[in-house]
Amino acid sequence: MTTSVTSQVTAMKNETAFQNSQKDRTVGMQNDSNMFLTLMLKQLENQDPTEPTDNTQWLSQLAQYSSLEQMTSMNAGLENCAKYISAMYDGMNINSEITQTLSMIGKDVTLKIPNETDPTKTDTVTGIVSEASFEDGTGKIKIGDKYYSIANVVSIRN
Repeated sequence: MTTSVTSQVTAMKNETAFQNSQKDRTVGMQNDSNMFLTLMLKQLENQDPTEPTDNTQWLSQLAQYSSLEQMTSMNAGLENCAKYISAMYDGMNINSEITQTLSMIGKDVTLKIPNETDPTKTDTVTGIVSEASFEDGTGKIKIGDKYYSIANVVSIRN
């Protein structure tokens, strides 16, 4: 369960960092919007009275500005959506591994583990899983008096 708490704390830190970056980004976008409108007003104030700017030019600029704001808003929405989907996927992976590890309790399993004296060879361990735990972000099962990573499991029998 330590991994679960650690992953939750990490997720909260990531969420806080993301929210802070979004605030900075929103302030930047507001400044850009204000600058655009300020420049547009200055153009109106300083135009030549004998040759005023055509209304279609102003409408064109306003349409471009509106389109840019909508695209920016849509982009921010898509970024949020991608972030939440990624977080949901990560949570599903963790839950899947927890469920997979817990389902092995009471089952007869076979594992292939690296040989302690010759790393190029493997040893086979067979036994009934008496306990399951989570350490270093991975599931561990206990056979006899030793813990093994679930990554080493090659078969499971009832």
